[in-house]
Amino acid sequence: QVQLVESGGGLVQAGGSLRLSCAASGSIFSINAMGWYRQAPGKQRELVARITSGGSTNYADSVKGRFTISRGNAKNTVYLQMNSLKPEDTAVYYCNAGTYYRDYWGQGTQVTVSS
Repeated sequence: QVQLVESGGGLVQAGGSLRLSCAASGSIFSINAMGWYRQAPGKQRELVARITSGGSTNYADSVKGRFTISRGNAKNTVYLQMNSLKPEDTAVYYCNAGTYYRDYWGQGTQVTVSS
């Protein structure tokens, strides 16, 4: 079992920045990759950014150049630095941890970008 705790969401004006954090606990040795997904009202959940245990990253086209995913030194924490935020980035952001057997999800943190 893996538990994920997110923090760092909030309200920000367009053009501003936020940093999301996600701390994993439990069977962290089983995690292959961690990432951030988001879900806006009336839309499907979508991948924002992902980082593998080897350090490879991938991003949604809509956030490339604005968002950066990284890991802490202990590698059980993942961060999402979000710069140049736009109103269309408004969503609930979920931390994800993938293992060989299943995915785990955090409770979600709200990010609201005002125009």
